[in-house]
Amino acid sequence: MTSLTIINPATGEPVDHVPNHSVEQCLDAVASAHDAFHTWRATAPRVRGEILRRAYEIMVAEQDRLAALMVRENGKVLSDARAEIVYAAEFFRWFSEEAVRIDGDMRRAPNGTNWLAVTREPVGVALCITPWNFPAAMATRKIGPALAAGCTVVLKAASETPLSAYAVAEILERAGLPRGVLHVVTPDPPAQAVQAMLATGVVRKLSFTGSTRVGALLLAQAAEKIVNCSMELGGNAPFIVCEDADVDAAVDGAMLAKMRNGGAACTAANRFYVHSRVHDEFVDKFTARMASLTLGNGLEPTTTLGPLVSAAQQQRVASLVERAVSQGAHLACGGTMSAPPMHGYAATVLTGVQHTDDIVQEEIFGPVAPIISIDDIEGSLGLFNGVAHGLVSYLFTRDAGRGMRLSHALESGMVGLNRGLVSDPAAPFGGVKASGLGREGAHEGLLAFCETKYISTEW
Repeated sequence: MTSLTIINPATGEPVDHVPNHSVEQCLDAVASAHDAFHTWRATAPRVRGEILRRAYEIMVAEQDRLAALMVRENGKVLSDARAEIVYAAEFFRWFSEEAVRIDGDMRRAPNGTNWLAVTREPVGVALCITPWNFPAAMATRKIGPALAAGCTVVLKAASETPLSAYAVAEILERAGLPRGVLHVVTPDPPAQAVQAMLATGVVRKLSFTGSTRVGALLLAQAAEKIVNCSMELGGNAPFIVCEDADVDAAVDGAMLAKMRNGGAACTAANRFYVHSRVHDEFVDKFTARMASLTLGNGLEPTTTLGPLVSAAQQQRVASLVERAVSQGAHLACGGTMSAPPMHGYAATVLTGVQHTDDIVQEEIFGPVAPIISIDDIEGSLGLFNGVAHGLVSYLFTRDAGRGMRLSHALESGMVGLNRGLVSDPAAPFGGVKASGLGREGAHEGLLAFCETKYISTEW
């Protein structure tokens, strides 16, 4: 078997090796998951939940080890990695509790002649595909509800950052997960293997987090076997600062919404619309905060911004900034790349940006904040909603009623109203339009791995 070498994006040094699974090995994983499904689905919900609970406890206890591993493979700063491990573990705790709350009900037919017993059943073998940017949290957010519902899982981890996924699988094994219930595969390139797994007809659930382009391709492939799909796709989040906003609170929120994970997040604020009355104050304070970030190796205590995951991603971000400047944007800070072997890009603020600029229309996935000055918030709803994506929006205003009215008018699945963080295991995470289908987390995340059945009977 060939292997993949995982490279530290801060040092260029190899971290570890993982198998480069062939198509046949991926199909073997699907067959094994199928064999294990009938036993796992019959396992008592309490037993399934206790395994997830033990996995949560192990992850929390080993937070430092797991965070250091994540920094080495992903590049993010240690504080972000620690926060991700806690967040990732919370999905196991949440769904350990949801496992015993799989609902059903009894309904009487309107004509009074019979009863309908409504139940939930696990959908079957789930193929879960995760991205490189949150290698632990994206895995647990899918594995947790799938196992709680009684599904077995084949997890296709990102080839750039698979070590965290393998670590999570090993923890579940230590927590008592039976052999065959979860498989991690890392085929690279993955397209042929994923298509082959979907074509078996054995995979009954596809849960994908990644780009809209790839998601659309997978939906087309899944359609051939009518596979149940959940898609968490790209984002292009507006960050809206009203003229009545608390500017200091907006700057704090902007640092969270933009710079969590160094900007490499689908929820990252991608385009900033700031009312002209508070534009200069916001820009000055936000630029000062961004310029103070220290780019470096995420394991170093003085580092507050880690590198991007690869040289290709570094070059892509640099190209977006260069195009923005050529289209008339002004560099308030940043705009520089770190020297090899580090794939870093300095925290960057761009002013004088227009809504039609390329950098506003694309997902940046890096530490770059383009700022657009506007004179009318309500009159600019067409700009806020005028992109293909609709994952999350951020809005800052002191007027609670105005905030709720605007939140309902924004075309996104989630809104951060006067806060820069929306993710929570108890919240139904997901978007509209090109940002995806379905929800992850909350009770909705469990139901995504269930099919509804009713039994019609007479008494």
